[in-house]
Amino acid sequence: MAEMVDVQQETIGVGTVAALVLYGYGTFVDETLFGYEATTLAMWVFVGTFAAVAVFHGAYGRRDFAAAHGTAALGLGVFLLASDGRQALLGLLLLLGGGIYIAITTIRVRRELNEAAGSE
Repeated sequence: MAEMVDVQQETIGVGTVAALVLYGYGTFVDETLFGYEATTLAMWVFVGTFAAVAVFHGAYGRRDFAAAHGTAALGLGVFLLASDGRQALLGLLLLLGGGIYIAITTIRVRRELNEAAGSE
């Protein structure tokens, strides 16, 4: 029997911890780190986290999840680089669209896995 490894949880966990450390540093220690706002760096860590999860899903053959996480990464990146309201709105819509797909599909897949495990 092949062993299944869920790298999504670990990747999201590491990205979240790194972002929280940067956010805490920017809030309580110093606003900047290497000349950049630490809280902004925290958001870029989330962009990298979404992109990494997209790559992992693509490698495992879940192209729908890869596209959704890639869309979320792109949306957050566009939002962070936005110079006007339309660009910010586009970024938020991409982030929202990717996030909604991820949430709905994850719930459905986990439900199917639980039902399959219960029937064994």
